[in-house]
Amino acid sequence: MTSDPSKKPAEDESSRNLEHLDAALSHVHTSLTTGSIAVGAAKAIVYSLIETLGALVGDPDLPEHSRSGYEGLLEKAREMRVRIGK
Repeated sequence: MTSDPSKKPAEDESSRNLEHLDAALSHVHTSLTTGSIAVGAAKAIVYSLIETLGALVGDPDLPEHSRSGYEGLLEKAREMRVRIGK
């Protein structure tokens, strides 16, 4: 019996999710730098990303290698929150 190629392993999905969250954080940074987003909106988006990443890091079923990627991105988001707050 062959496996269904339409089903992706959870690891691939986790990697894609990490890439999407990183892209979102980068987009907020770029938009804030160019002035195409209000500071208040950027704060709200970064807050939401921090909450989402915190929930993912707290997931006991998350593989360790994925957890380290999410933790790194969480730290990056926290640093951005501090810079925006100035």
